[in-house]
Amino acid sequence: MMAYKFKLYPSKQQEQALFKTFDLCRFTYNQLLEKLGKQEKINRKEIQHSLVEMKQNYPELQDVYSKTLQYECHRLFGNLRALAQLKKKGIKVGKLRFRGKDWFKTINYNQSGYELEQTGKRYGKLKLSKIGNINIRCHRIAHGAIKQITIKKTAGRWYAILITDEEYKKQKGEGQIGLDFGIINFVADNNGNRIKSPLFLKRSLKKIEKAHQDLSRKKKGSNNRKRAKQRLGKLYEKVENQRNDFLHKLSTQIVSENKLICIEDLDIKEMISKKKNRFWNRRNFLDCSWATFASMLKHKAESAGADVIEVNPKNTSKICSGCGTMQEMSLSQRTYSCDCGLEIDRDVNSAKNILAQGLGFVENETASSSMKQEAITSNNV
Repeated sequence: MMAYKFKLYPSKQQEQALFKTFDLCRFTYNQLLEKLGKQEKINRKEIQHSLVEMKQNYPELQDVYSKTLQYECHRLFGNLRALAQLKKKGIKVGKLRFRGKDWFKTINYNQSGYELEQTGKRYGKLKLSKIGNINIRCHRIAHGAIKQITIKKTAGRWYAILITDEEYKKQKGEGQIGLDFGIINFVADNNGNRIKSPLFLKRSLKKIEKAHQDLSRKKKGSNNRKRAKQRLGKLYEKVENQRNDFLHKLSTQIVSENKLICIEDLDIKEMISKKKNRFWNRRNFLDCSWATFASMLKHKAESAGADVIEVNPKNTSKICSGCGTMQEMSLSQRTYSCDCGLEIDRDVNSAKNILAQGLGFVENETASSSMKQEAITSNNV
């Protein structure tokens, strides 16, 4: 599956229709959640069937494409499954909440109700059922059949996210690499390469703080407040776009050069919750987005046929990659010096240990697989 994000340019009339659809979908979601809360035992079929009754009681729901409304039932039970998974992991969770206007920012067209027509090299028309033909800017060709379209509004801009059935294909390299994540160096590898953390949020922090101050001074409900909120949203959107662009390009490069990628299995939530990590450090943890980067690596590696191995990060920066001895190191100590004569950047040393652990895991898995195959062969004889 491939995802394409294109910008939409709806007319005022189409924008009003989109806002109305958003509100009606939010209303539907909240109504379904209320019915779910009244059930003694969860019955999905009963919740799905209640959509028919809702359309009879609320005729305005006829203005929304049928599958778009049906998707709200899918969204509700998807959220319910996500809560159940968190609960299984021992994380304390509450109940699903009713969605307010500012917390409902997407609608979906699944399998049907849409049509994309290319009218020029970069521009086209996106036909959405019950909405109309919306101008769309296609900066690249969407390959494959469109299976789903998500309409999203963020920072005053409209977007269409197209999901197609085209397989995501990448070519893997022949190398083997160990990666150490950090705040000073976003990533360091076992070959001695280091990439500084861009920290895009930190770069834009002064502008964001000023925008927050401007927003707080505006009267609630006023047009000035809406515009101030939009300006703030655009700043956050820019940071997100910069970060995603950086992560996508770096992850693509790493996968294209390597067939085995070894990374740390970091527990970001635990790192953030530690009291010793001061506020600015916690913010930098989130700004680095290591979890997002790891997810991108796994997804791209899977499509390319490469392997991503996650290893325990404990003591990877304390163990000498040359002789295997361990020594305590403060965070301010950036060079690893060992009695064996090795002197190396601490992050590069850690990356070498991560690769060694990953290679050890692969060797054990290979040996285990060979033993199983031998056992099967001997049993068949």
